[in-house]
Amino acid sequence: MKNTFYVTSPIFYPNAQPHMGHAYSTLLCDVLARYHRITLGKDNTYFLTGTDEHTEKVVQAAKKLDKEPEEYLEEIVSRFKNLYEMLDISYDQFIRTSDKNMHWPGAIDMWNRLFDAGKLEKRTYRGLYCVGCEAFKIERELVNGLCPDHGTVPERVTEQNWFFKLSEFGSQIEQLILSGELRIVPDSRKGEILSFVRGGLEDVSFSRPKNKMTWGIPVPNDPTQTMYIWVDALTNYITALGFGRGEISMRFWPGVHVIGKDILRFHTVFWPAMLLAAKLPLPETVFVHGTIISGGKKMSKSLGNVISPYKMVDRYGKDATRYLLLRHVHPFEDTDVTWEKLDEWYEAGLANGLGNLVARIMKLAEDNLDAPMQKPDLSGHYSVEVKNRLAKYEFNAAMDFLWSQVQFLDQRIAEEKPYNLVKTDPLAGKRAIGSLVEGLYMLAYELGPFLPETSGKIMNAVLLNKKPETLFPRLP
Repeated sequence: MKNTFYVTSPIFYPNAQPHMGHAYSTLLCDVLARYHRITLGKDNTYFLTGTDEHTEKVVQAAKKLDKEPEEYLEEIVSRFKNLYEMLDISYDQFIRTSDKNMHWPGAIDMWNRLFDAGKLEKRTYRGLYCVGCEAFKIERELVNGLCPDHGTVPERVTEQNWFFKLSEFGSQIEQLILSGELRIVPDSRKGEILSFVRGGLEDVSFSRPKNKMTWGIPVPNDPTQTMYIWVDALTNYITALGFGRGEISMRFWPGVHVIGKDILRFHTVFWPAMLLAAKLPLPETVFVHGTIISGGKKMSKSLGNVISPYKMVDRYGKDATRYLLLRHVHPFEDTDVTWEKLDEWYEAGLANGLGNLVARIMKLAEDNLDAPMQKPDLSGHYSVEVKNRLAKYEFNAAMDFLWSQVQFLDQRIAEEKPYNLVKTDPLAGKRAIGSLVEGLYMLAYELGPFLPETSGKIMNAVLLNKKPETLFPRLP
């Protein structure tokens, strides 16, 4: 049985300010990584994130600012890292596809493996290209002649490229999905990709002419071509582990990919086909989360409905932002989020919920207990409910269970009235308070992967037998 855990976020286009989608994807990875560091050990867990930098979008964004791509990227990548710091994202490695030492050797190795396997062929392409997606399109992918993601008419292009023979892998990928060897979560996304595969796969361009794509990895033995995004970007998941540098750590691969639905096909069709051709293991799981919308519509600056993760942290704080996204955003479906809803969820679940509970119990403990509780040895113990829900990527359900424990402890206070009992029967009252403190400590421990800072503050307060500063102040 595999005793390691490897989780990856998508590597994001660094062509604009990081947004809610970036924050959410990476936060889900962080929870999984923190949980497995506790249950499997730090040395057996690895969390990868990063940026996909060889894109036309990067070149265009840099040109607008009159900068070279390298200069532009240094600034924009720092924004991603800053966001992750603000959200307490505990990644082990931040990979950049422009890194010639860390990434390029593996991307070149993958290309050579595909070429040696006879799965790459140079031919003339005539068809549709969406600049927004940075992807070639086929007619059946369009909606009324438009890209379904960008609402634009794809360009008609004619150019000579290297093609990957994706069409040869349709039946094999279908069987791998049906057998569960290639696991896709949730089932709705599994059904979606099976339908796509059964519709017939077409060969896909894996390079572009160097005069059209100057920013990227040169194709081996063909200086007229630049590697296209798929063979370059997707390979990051193993180049980060040393692939191409003679040191790939197979103790971590295969891993779990956490992605948004907009890149589903690339991770469940393109990437597995590449791995099959290169004779490398497939991903363990591809988990596909839903989208955060606002006011019933996709977030857009023009609509004025953008909710920035930076502004969320400014208003609610680091762990409160984590709570709001983890508990109130559905992991499988699109979720409508507004500032009004966020305020309501914060007040109910944190200010009036967990924060109030901690204050009540620790005030009772500080005033009535003679000594702090001795630190228990929990040794990676987690309730079956949390384990089962995280195994199914039901982050919101795991949080709901933990907040049922908040309600349970609140109910115990209301029923047992330890603040009165300690006056009439001091020994029984102290036992009741001590039991509440133990319950609070266990709750804080299980909150660790979700709200790491808050978890630490509560456990520290318990071991000091001291009421902490207000954890979640009321909103102004």
